Amino acid sequence: MKIFKPEIRDVQITRYIQPFREGGSLPALVDADDGFSYVIKFRGAGQGRKALVAELIGGELARFLGLKMPEMVFAELDESFARTEPDEEIQDLLRFSVGKNLGVHFLNGAITFDANADKVDALEASKIVWLDALLMNVDRTVRNTNMLVWHNELWLIDHGASLYFHHAWDNWEEQLAKPFVQIKDHVLLQYASKVPEVNAEYRAVFNEENIRNVLDLIPDEWLADDSQELTAQEARNVYLSFLLGRLAHADNFIKQIADERKNRI
Repeated sequence: MKIFKPEIRDVQITRYIQPFREGGSLPALVDADDGFSYVIKFRGAGQGRKALVAELIGGELARFLGLKMPEMVFAELDESFARTEPDEEIQDLLRFSVGKNLGVHFLNGAITFDANADKVDALEASKIVWLDALLMNVDRTVRNTNMLVWHNELWLIDHGASLYFHHAWDNWEEQLAKPFVQIKDHVLLQYASKVPEVNAEYRAVFNEENIRNVLDLIPDEWLADDSQELTAQEARNVYLSFLLGRLAHADNFIKQIADERKNRI
């Protein structure tokens, strides 16, 4: 059985370069002390730490599927950046984001995936559609593909809209067997002809041990939820139960994908 034990490095942010204002949560391009540039998802942004948790889980599970995902790092932000930032909106964001944030390696020169111009093979498309149905990722549409083409290869970015049940912890069990209706809008649905084969190969290896290995990467400070009186470990256990439950009912979203493909093709 394939074992997946990802690791994430720690870096220190050394220079704030510019915000990406097309993103509602104001991610930013920064330099770090390892000599690389990163797109930073800030813990103090609108969706807060939950978006970072979803990004980390989605990104590492994508990597486990053999999909291309830029390296993610834990990026430490010092309080001095807020003091020197002239823009009040960004200043507030930086002030609330002091500490550990999530950095995604910047793919310099990458272009946004265009479904009308760029091609993707059936297996790769099927892996992405299967994973997005599992994670209930609402944000991989024609309008916002969250995919880049870099050196003629397809790279995934931004899984922050996945696992949206965690914005209201009290109804997560209701989502386990539910179809994922938003899959009908998935930008790769028409190419995803091998979803049953992907499910047959990966459903078993997305087991408790491998999923726990991903969840154990998440910093406790991102997980503890005072509003729901959840400890970090209790939150990890909910994510684990959710993902295992979705996998146990995978036939539901596999059928839905097939039905939606018939409707679209």
